Amino acid sequence: MKRVLTRKVVIATLLLAGLLLVASLAIVLVGAYSASSSPEPTRLAITLLAAPSSTPRYVPPTPTPLPPTPLPSPTPGPGQFALGIYVQITGTGGVGLNMRSDAGTQAPILFLGYDTEVYQITKGPKQANGDTWWYLTAPYDQTRSGWADQRYLSVLPTP
Repeated sequence: MKRVLTRKVVIATLLLAGLLLVASLAIVLVGAYSASSSPEPTRLAITLLAAPSSTPRYVPPTPTPLPPTPLPSPTPGPGQFALGIYVQITGTGGVGLNMRSDAGTQAPILFLGYDTEVYQITKGPKQANGDTWWYLTAPYDQTRSGWADQRYLSVLPTP
């Protein structure tokens, strides 16, 4: 055993123990310093709540107004023009119907609607140039929409 515990081993062990002791103290002191130098101490808040009473409190119901009942739109008779009705282009002699950006013959033409083409009335009516105009939308293509003169439209029967 004397060979293992030489003077050099004992001195190295004591130096290592001293070094670990100094490092431990440094860590403790740095931690204590940083905790004491915090900008604002932590504060605790306690909120006290009143205990519920055993007697229920009566709260009268608040009246809720009913929304106004919309008036039913009159159902158009057979052959009458109205919003939501399907119409067909007729009477152009095969030339087609100019679908316009607004009611009236002065409004720019958007595209040409062909005879027998079916549209749904989505806006109108408007009066322009002494005629009644309806805004039509193709049920198969929402981009095919424009104002058309009623003279070239016929109402389709509702299924």
